[in-house]
This record gives sequence, structure tokens and C-alpha cells, in this order.
Amino acid sequence: MREFSLEIPAPEKWGEGLVSVPQGEPIDIEVRLESVHEGILVSGTADTEMAGVCGRCLTDIAEPVEVEFQELFAYPGEEAEDFEVRDDHVDLEIVVRDAIVLSLPFQPVCQPDCPGLDPETGERLTESTAERRQEPVDPRWAALRQYTPDPDGDAPRRDAER
Repeated sequence: MREFSLEIPAPEKWGEGLVSVPQGEPIDIEVRLESVHEGILVSGTADTEMAGVCGRCLTDIAEPVEVEFQELFAYPGEEAEDFEVRDDHVDLEIVVRDAIVLSLPFQPVCQPDCPGLDPETGERLTESTAERRQEPVDPRWAALRQYTPDPDGDAPRRDAER
């Protein structure tokens, strides 16, 4: 068994959604290599930072990403394997990339209760906005604004007493 600590830059941009790991972002890898009967069992963690925009309010966000991975690299043989030991080396790029990209959120938010953008003005809605505008009335219901309830509507009806 051998353990290694590595720091490598991301070789390219990892991720395609609202957030990704930019090219050149440092990735800290703690890896453990164990010899087993079938090949080399690789397990470890990778730490880096993702960057992108909030899916609700479009503000820039950057958050740490920590993933765990484990993969068996088989010794070359007659059967084709996804991951093989080549010249006594294992290539961790695909394993680490897949673990990081799959852990990235599909709809990232800057805070769990992010209110997003105002649908009319496009401005960010925040908790600090003290004044709340009155919601616009649907034009189909505008005619009901002119309706006033009968002032005697609260009084009991005489027909109900009989």
C-alpha cells in the first residue's frame, strides 16, 4: 500500500452547467493505492473550488468541492477493462474528473433561500428590500375592484331566522 498527496491544476474546464471547475484551478488529491489480486485499488479524496453563477439571481458564486472516489485498476489481461494499469502506472484524471463533475450542483444557489430576480424589473430580490410593491392585478380580475360588498351583508337575514 502507498499513500500520496498531490496538488495539480485542472487540465481543462470541468463541468458545463452554471458552475464548473475552471482550467488551472488547483486540485488537492489525497490518494491511497492498494495492491489486490485483480489489480490496484485506488481510493481517495479530491478538494477544489467551483465557480459560476447562482441559478436564481445570477450573482457570482465560488464554493469548495470535496469528493471521494474509489476505483479498481485491473492488470492487463484478456478481457477489456475500463481502467487498467499501464506500465506500472494508473491514470487518475478520468476518475477524479468524473467524481468532481458529478458532484457539481445542477441548479446552484448563492444561499438556500435566495429569492431570485423580480420578473418585471429584473432586479435582484433580497431580504434587505424593505418596500414590497403591491402585486399587479390580473386584468381579468380588474373589474372586481369596482365591486363593493353590500354594507348590510354582515347583518343576519330575516329569512334565515324563520
